[in-house]
Formats: sequence, structure tokens, C-alpha cells
Amino acid sequence: MLVVSSLVSVAGQSDAEGHAHDTLARFSTAAGKLPASWEPLRFPKIDRPTRYAIERDEATGDFVVAAVADDSAAGLIHRTEIDLRSHPILRWRWKIDRVLEAGDARSKQGDDYPARIYLTFEPKSDSLSFFERAALRLARSIYGDVPSRAINYIWASKLPRGKHVDSAYVGRFVKLLAVESGDEHAGTWRAAERDVAADYEKLFGGELPPLAGVALMTDTDDTGESVRAWYGDVEFVSRGEASLSRDAAAGSRSGAAR
Repeated sequence: MLVVSSLVSVAGQSDAEGHAHDTLARFSTAAGKLPASWEPLRFPKIDRPTRYAIERDEATGDFVVAAVADDSAAGLIHRTEIDLRSHPILRWRWKIDRVLEAGDARSKQGDDYPARIYLTFEPKSDSLSFFERAALRLARSIYGDVPSRAINYIWASKLPRGKHVDSAYVGRFVKLLAVESGDEHAGTWRAAERDVAADYEKLFGGELPPLAGVALMTDTDDTGESVRAWYGDVEFVSRGEASLSRDAAAGSRSGAAR
């Protein structure tokens, strides 16, 4: 599913007071209601939206976001101006009930995902080459307000874990990177962590631009299938904080093994 037009236009807006959010509201402390800063992301040409709601996880007791897609598409978006130079590590938890039989990040027909985290960036226009600007104008003439840079962290149906591809719709401007793949871990919570600054350098090169927005998305409008997904808190932290957390987790596992 091509979602970039709506995602870019919403991410570029400010809130009612004229400020962009600099943190991501937590679902775990939402007390049964979606935080207001996570806004619905709807698409005019999609009649059936994916449904999102806060529910309590039976295993942990935490509040999480539950997504239900049935031949549908929609998302939740959080506007932000988080400084990726100081907080480049993106962490989140997610779970799915299954992957999509016809899902394939390498084709338009399979461009659906049981779960994904969608980041959009705002690079300076003069950072793009002449050929990139020409290709971007062409893509926008066909698909609307295509971002000049976006990264999708996906739970892939077929694309191998760790692999990345260009968007089947708009090509090089949107990269899809498989953080999870296949049904092996379906039905279980998976913790994910990505160094967004390092990923941006690998995928695009050049100067790291400001982050404009973060979206959660579960969509099945291209494949026509049904799927459920769950998302825990999404956060950006410094490399130092991420390292301390990993060390603490490793120490906890070591103590439990004694």
C-alpha cells in the first residue's frame, strides 16, 4: 500500500499550539485510551480503515495498541522533532498473529505488512542530486506528496530478516527494512532496536536530516487478507542509554542462569 502522501502531509503539520511533539506518548500509561498525540492516519481512497485500540496485554498487564486489519489500511501517526543526533536509537515491542500469504515487499500487489514502523525525514532540497530531484518530481506527479526520504521497519512476510528493498511504488525514496520475517515468532512479543542514524547512513548516505514523523501501520488492502498486530511503547534513546539497558538485561539473564 502506498501511504506516503498522507503521511508526509500530516507529519509536516504542527499541533494546535503550533509546537511539534519532542517525545512519543506511551501506550503503557494510557489507561485504556489512545494518547491524543497518536493521531489517526486515514487515506481518502481506502474505504475500510484498519482499527486501532488500546487494550491490556494479558501476560504483562501493560496497555498496548491492538490493530485489526481486514482488507483495510490506516495508521497512527505521531509528529515529532526528536533530535536523532542525540537520541538515534529507536526501540519498540510488537507482536502479530500471522504473516500475509500474499505479502511481498518486492511487489505492489504484495505491499502490505502485518506490522511496521514508518519514519519520515525532511532533508534539505539541495542535498538531493539533480537526478534525484527529477525522479522525485516524477514520483510526486504520479503518487502525490512522496517523501524525499523515509524508512519503514517492517515485519516482513517473505523478505528475509535484515534485508532491505526500495518501495515497490516510489523506488529509492522509501526504504523497507525487514526487522522480523515470517511466522516463526508469530504470537509472541518481540523487542526491536534500531540505530536510525546508522540505518539512514547505510540506506541513503549523506547528512542525517530532521525526523518529521513516526507512524504505526498494519495494512492489508493490496492482499485483501486479515491480520492482527499489537504494538508496545515506541521510544528514542541515546546510544549510552541503550547500552546500559542491554548490559542490565544481560546481567539479569546471567543471574537467572546461576
